Amino acid sequence: MAVPKRKTSKARRDKRRSNVWKLSAPALVKCPNCGEYKLAHRACSACGMYNGRVVLNTEA
Repeated sequence: MAVPKRKTSKARRDKRRSNVWKLSAPALVKCPNCGEYKLAHRACSACGMYNGRVVLNTEA
C-alpha cells in the first residue's frame, strides 16, 4: 500500500490548494442603450433591452 514517506508541510499543502477555491468575479459589460452594467448575453435589468430590442417590461 502506498504511504507517504514524509509529512506534507502546511505551506506545501496550502500552496497546492491556493488556486482551487478562488471565485472569479462575473464579467460585467455596459448596456449600449442605458449604460448600466449587466451580465454578458443577458437582458439589461434597468432598461429591458437585449440585442437591440425590448424583451423585458421595466415599468416603474
